[in-house]
Amino acid sequence: MSGPGGAFLVHSEVVAPYLMASKNEELKKTWLPRMVNGDAIGALGMTEPSGGSDVQNIKTRAIKNGNHYVVNGQKIFISNGICCDFVVLATKTDPAARAKGISLMLVEADRAGFNKGRNLEKIGAHAADLAELFFADVHVPVANLVSEEGGGFGMLMDRLVQERLAQAIRSTAVCEAVIDWTIKYTSERKAFGQTIGDFQNTQFVLAQLHTETTAARIFTDWSIRRFMDGALSPVDAAKVKLFTSTLQGKVVDSCLQFFGGYGYMREFPIARAFVDSRLVRIGGGAVESPETDHRA
Repeated sequence: MSGPGGAFLVHSEVVAPYLMASKNEELKKTWLPRMVNGDAIGALGMTEPSGGSDVQNIKTRAIKNGNHYVVNGQKIFISNGICCDFVVLATKTDPAARAKGISLMLVEADRAGFNKGRNLEKIGAHAADLAELFFADVHVPVANLVSEEGGGFGMLMDRLVQERLAQAIRSTAVCEAVIDWTIKYTSERKAFGQTIGDFQNTQFVLAQLHTETTAARIFTDWSIRRFMDGALSPVDAAKVKLFTSTLQGKVVDSCLQFFGGYGYMREFPIARAFVDSRLVRIGGGAVESPETDHRA
């Protein structure tokens, strides 16, 4: 859960659903089979240097000129940005219309004027590339529209439901795995004549974390069922993402403590899980939780 870095999720659980939801059948026929067999990697271009969660105020512009758009702008923190073959790009086709002026279009990575910046250095998720993307007079056919013109913001909000649910599933799975690692380690590691797991404090903390993780699993499974029935609302998707991502930070931090100095060593999975887990409270909608102390 902590090793690969999570970019596979962006390709399959974020980018692909945008194409699947599009009314543009030609784009689907061209790109979805290539995504499935691994011939093409997708990225989603939303975040900009001037802001992340405030999608309505993106600066990237796509000015219509006949049968194509001329795109200028910049994106940052784009997962798969280095290795992508195309990006589903959020642009402003009508700068005066705020949310109703946003359109999504597919931009192939080999188009003139589309340049990839350096692979950004992250504190975690090292196996997943993250890049800045630059667009300088990139000519994109009108036929590459993923959304209808001006319909991009609504599509972004709809697809965020699945993206946040996917992150909740990942967070819940990480919590379960980390607790299993910690139970095994504390049952074997000895200090002061007994195992770490024999100490009452260890049992109290793990019991609390296990209980909260069980609640997260129930909430997540309920959300999956709602999603499959087409009934998971954006509010409920945000709630399950908020709950599970906050819990992931708490579980990983608390469990790392039981590993002592070994928990700070990068060859231990708990250490990699710790740095990787910090991202989930930012990606897919930043979490502003009042819980600043993640120790139980």
